[in-house]
Amino acid sequence: MRVFVTGATGYVGRAVVRELLDNNHAVIGLARSDASADALKQAGAKPHRGSLEDLASLRQGAAKADAVIHLGFNHDFSKFAENCAHDAEVVRAIGAELAGSDRLFLVTSGTAILSPGAFSTETDLAPTGDMANPRVATEHAGAEMARKGVKIAAVRLAPSVHGAGDHGFVRMLTDIAVQNGEAAYVDEGQNRWCAVHRLDAARLYRLALERGEGGVHYHAVAEEGVPFKDIAEALGKSLNLPVSPKSGEEAQAYFDWFHFMAASDTPASSAWTREVLNWSPSEPSLIADIKAGLYHPTAA
Repeated sequence: MRVFVTGATGYVGRAVVRELLDNNHAVIGLARSDASADALKQAGAKPHRGSLEDLASLRQGAAKADAVIHLGFNHDFSKFAENCAHDAEVVRAIGAELAGSDRLFLVTSGTAILSPGAFSTETDLAPTGDMANPRVATEHAGAEMARKGVKIAAVRLAPSVHGAGDHGFVRMLTDIAVQNGEAAYVDEGQNRWCAVHRLDAARLYRLALERGEGGVHYHAVAEEGVPFKDIAEALGKSLNLPVSPKSGEEAQAYFDWFHFMAASDTPASSAWTREVLNWSPSEPSLIADIKAGLYHPTAA
């Protein structure tokens, strides 16, 4: 199958491209620079010059493919709501090219968009309303495109997609701990994050692509609910720093803008995903990766 992949040179994208190529799929990867194009060529993929901002280039990439995997996202959290709104426009642009065909469109979302405090499942829909996480815009745009005849499905990534080279949320926690001279958690630290290794996530994307079903959500979740205190304690041990609880204004001051994630309780089930895709995560756990030193500053 010939697959157009946005975000093809990103942290998760590189693993997805490798997984596809290793399983006899051809990859057309979005490349916004010469360096990205060269990296894709070296991997064995064909680069397609363009960017997430150039919607015409995205439609052109989709036109060349039998299926599309959308992994690209602007992770500048100072403009998070704006970037989420733009991602919805990206979904609409690619979807318009695929409408009326049998070509699968896999978009990327996150389990953290779902209602907090209870295990979410793949049948849960993205919430609406002013209090919803702005990232719901991607799934709402996907539902809109499905009504217009696009075969579309969503892969919801766990908040921590971990492994070597991760510069996501756990790396941010590492930086915060180093800056403050201690690792910390909010209140009793029993709020839960789910997690998945990026190689397990990459395999899930490939399996979802090959299954070819639209109108569903997959949960890329290997660990359904890791207590945040366990994450903080593992980081403290890895960094040789003390670990302490933070509450109220103290927690706000310690975590700053990241407080909303540090306090989030968003466990999620992947039972249906595992069953229908025959997906069995086999890579190391989040805590194992932290203990192995993958998040130590020297490993950045």
